[in-house]
Amino acid sequence: MFEIKHKDTGDVLVAIDADSLAGADLSEMDLRGADMSGLDMKGANFLHSDLSGADLSKANLEQATLRGVRFNKAILHQTNLSHVNAGAANPGDRLILTGADMTAAIFDSADLRKAEMRDAMMERVYLCNADLRDADFHGSNMNHLKARHALLIGANLSSTNLTEADFRDSHLNDTNLKEANMERADLSTLSPGGFTVMNLANLEGANLSHANMRGMQVENADFRFANLTNADLSRAVMGGSNLRRANVKNTDFSGVELATVSMEYANFSEAKNADIPSYKMHLR
Repeated sequence: MFEIKHKDTGDVLVAIDADSLAGADLSEMDLRGADMSGLDMKGANFLHSDLSGADLSKANLEQATLRGVRFNKAILHQTNLSHVNAGAANPGDRLILTGADMTAAIFDSADLRKAEMRDAMMERVYLCNADLRDADFHGSNMNHLKARHALLIGANLSSTNLTEADFRDSHLNDTNLKEANMERADLSTLSPGGFTVMNLANLEGANLSHANMRGMQVENADFRFANLTNADLSRAVMGGSNLRRANVKNTDFSGVELATVSMEYANFSEAKNADIPSYKMHLR
């Protein structure tokens, strides 16, 4: 018999007729405040269970089913969530991690489509190869995030802290990064011929100072009022993007075609290597 106890009171929440929770059926259970730290729960089924406030630090949840699970304000320090099945086709099956502390958690190759991770602590989280389409990270601290080769199409990353985040070779088409802090973020590539894609992204008011954006594809994106000081945009494809009133002081535009880029009232007199078409007007 395996007993799951409350982390504060010690009360038994659930008794499972098994010696281990690996592969266990834990669906539709009330596990709020549970102490599950360090447990091996590989392949377990948590479908629609409530683990709000639970402690799962250093637990193994690899390949677990987490659709419809609530982890509100849960603790997932260094938790292994690689290859979890949490992608939602409808709102009722969304994985909820609002306010959770996921510091240094591992989501390698996880299916997190439509997951809600608002106002969460996600410093040093590993999201490489993960499917994060339409996920909501609004207001989360994602400092030093690693999200290489990730799918973030349609994701909401507005007002997040993405300082020194690594997005190399990821797909961020139609992503909302309004007012995100992406200082020193890496949006370049891991290999010759590769690139990061950010077409149609909303970067209005974002801080991209010192960001590495070499060779990225960022067409029809909104950079209005963005801070691009000292950013490297060399060889980037920016057709149709809007840089109106952006701060481009010391921004490197080597090899960038600016013919269809909106540049009004941006300080291009202080930009680096910008080949500005003669017909462009209202530049600073």
